[in-house]
Amino acid sequence: MEDAGLAALKALPGVRHARRELGELVLEAAPAEALDLFAALRDKHDFAQMMDICGVDYPSRHPRFDVVYNLLSVSRNMRVRVILATDEDAPLASVSDLWPSAVWWEREVWDLFGLSFTGLADHRRILSDYGFEGHPLRKDFPLTGYLEVHYDDERKAVVYDKVKLTQEFRNFDFLSPWEGMTTLPGDEKARGNKA
Repeated sequence: MEDAGLAALKALPGVRHARRELGELVLEAAPAEALDLFAALRDKHDFAQMMDICGVDYPSRHPRFDVVYNLLSVSRNMRVRVILATDEDAPLASVSDLWPSAVWWEREVWDLFGLSFTGLADHRRILSDYGFEGHPLRKDFPLTGYLEVHYDDERKAVVYDKVKLTQEFRNFDFLSPWEGMTTLPGDEKARGNKA
């Protein structure tokens, strides 16, 4: 049997799916109607606090990204997670007019995933350097990045260089006594063997 709170949230504008996961409400919603949904959650259901916004990358799925909004209602002692599925080409509406603290989170999602927000006045990088290329939390971002920043003593300045890997890839042998080996390399000294 469905509880009344979940049934009321299912009726909100743009909600495609509503469920409970581990006791918390989860709404999957249409991005086009997200602002109406967020206004209703804040004004009619007392979700007055925006706790955070984060991105999730699913490279093999279309649309590729989820943007997850975590809201809190202190008066009802309840949380709700709202998930919007989107692509990098489809900007989402900014919720910074509803929750001013969302500016930081939306800038972070833009910086790390490359997802833009209409109505967000400030699309500057917030965690990575201004000259940084790409969006580092995308699953297809190279592990080493493109540029590295360091201080050059000769030039007496901070410089950007292309990344150079100074060490060859090494394959480590992670042997352990739990996999049938009775003596680990280096244990000879501990056991008193003089080899």
